Amino acid sequence: MFLFLALIIAKPQGVDIPLVVIETPGGSPIPDEPKILAHMKVIDNGSGSLNHPSDAGNVYDGIVGIEIRGAYSVSLPQKPYGFETRDSTGENLNVSLLGMPPENDWILLANYNDKSFVRNALAGHIFRMMGHYAPRTRHVEVIVNDSYEGIYVLTEKIKRDKNRVDISKLNPWEINGDDVTGGYIFATDYYSTDDSWTSSFPPYDKPGATVRFVYYYPKPDEITDQQKHYLQSFVNTFEETILGPGFKDLQTGYAAYLDVNSFRDYFILSEVTRNVDAYKKSRFFYKDKESLDGKIHSGPPWDYDWAMKDIYDCHMFANTDGSGWAYRVNECDVWPTPPVYMTRLLEDERFAGSIKQRYDSLRASFLSTLSLFVYIDSVTDYLSEAQCRHYTRWDILGKNVGAPEVGPVPSSFDEEINKFKDWITTRLGWLDRNMSGDLEGSVIIPVNGLRIFPNPASGHVFVESDGLIDRIEVCALDGRRVILKPDVPGRSAEVDITGLARGLYLVQITLNGGESVSGKLFVE
Repeated sequence: MFLFLALIIAKPQGVDIPLVVIETPGGSPIPDEPKILAHMKVIDNGSGSLNHPSDAGNVYDGIVGIEIRGAYSVSLPQKPYGFETRDSTGENLNVSLLGMPPENDWILLANYNDKSFVRNALAGHIFRMMGHYAPRTRHVEVIVNDSYEGIYVLTEKIKRDKNRVDISKLNPWEINGDDVTGGYIFATDYYSTDDSWTSSFPPYDKPGATVRFVYYYPKPDEITDQQKHYLQSFVNTFEETILGPGFKDLQTGYAAYLDVNSFRDYFILSEVTRNVDAYKKSRFFYKDKESLDGKIHSGPPWDYDWAMKDIYDCHMFANTDGSGWAYRVNECDVWPTPPVYMTRLLEDERFAGSIKQRYDSLRASFLSTLSLFVYIDSVTDYLSEAQCRHYTRWDILGKNVGAPEVGPVPSSFDEEINKFKDWITTRLGWLDRNMSGDLEGSVIIPVNGLRIFPNPASGHVFVESDGLIDRIEVCALDGRRVILKPDVPGRSAEVDITGLARGLYLVQITLNGGESVSGKLFVE
């Protein structure tokens, strides 16, 4: 009873940043799934005005389905939440929250493990400035059933949507031709046997280990067998290609399967933040239809509350001198085991050179130390009053709670921000000295690359290109044409090879402009 009264007394009468007020029926606790119905108000009376719990919800005032979400963060006292905005009938309701584009799926990230409040927001800011999508964020304060719960980061859930991961909607009946080629979102993350598939290849830097990929969109219980087969075949053939001797080939190597620029920029973000989770979990990929690019993209970024700090984990993340490479995480005993394609990609001098070139360019602009500090200061100033309320609620300053940090623990918010800035300065200094590569190198993204998968194959194969295909020919090694598929409608086609004998064949595509590209196919 005493604790309950203390929390009510601690509830602020008015706050200077947006306020989220959640009330569950009868004050019942919010469970760790399934979602329960609750009433939510989002209040923002504008700069210079206070937001009171009794105010009307002028941003949102209605029903939500809400649950506790997360993995490790669920074990901490300040709970993270996932919620859906819903209408009076319980159906999903797309709304705009605090200037973010309309949708119905949202996350309230807790800050118990990030005493600066800025790590997730800063990572997303950097990736967006690079030209890619990352979930947008707004800092808010949250009250649940009259209990003040502190500062949260209201953010978009990673989701297929024109304003989020902008790829094609994939319906259950889309199982052939260009339809089945996208869009997909998949991940390296915590998994079960029901929501994931096993890669055919161990990581390049960890032979003998097993990698699993998690279905994210379509959801594991919604994706069809044909769609699973397509996605698995595409990823399998890409992995076979990147591990093969011709992986550097601009037409038929890894660049025919990957959006190289997103992998380059994700690498830079992951190393600037030295994020322990960058590759092993919460690591997303997406792929659109072949007619709309068709390559695997890296991102969006997610889960940076363990980043930008020295922690007792895999050895490179405990270094206090700014050193260590996040992409070498497979040197340690980590789970889930990530594929970490970077180890192989960096063996291509063009790719390594493009990273150095890009990094130097970014350091001269929004990735400069000064620019990052301006962003951090803007968040710090914005939360100058809210942080006092937060740390009254959560007495954790000066205590090593959450991610086990190396070294002294700051005893004030100002000291916490100074430590954060010192970490960034040290890390960027080390990267400036160690980010190597041929400055003249650059990755030329193939305009008309050829993808053949599965490979080896039997029955049917998919043949795809970045350019519009006019016809597809399959020839025996003696030059005899054994299959001709004329008038291909688009950038992809499924080819029936059931009549072919076991052996090696040459596949040649002719594009609408007359250019030809060829690759090898082994028929089992």
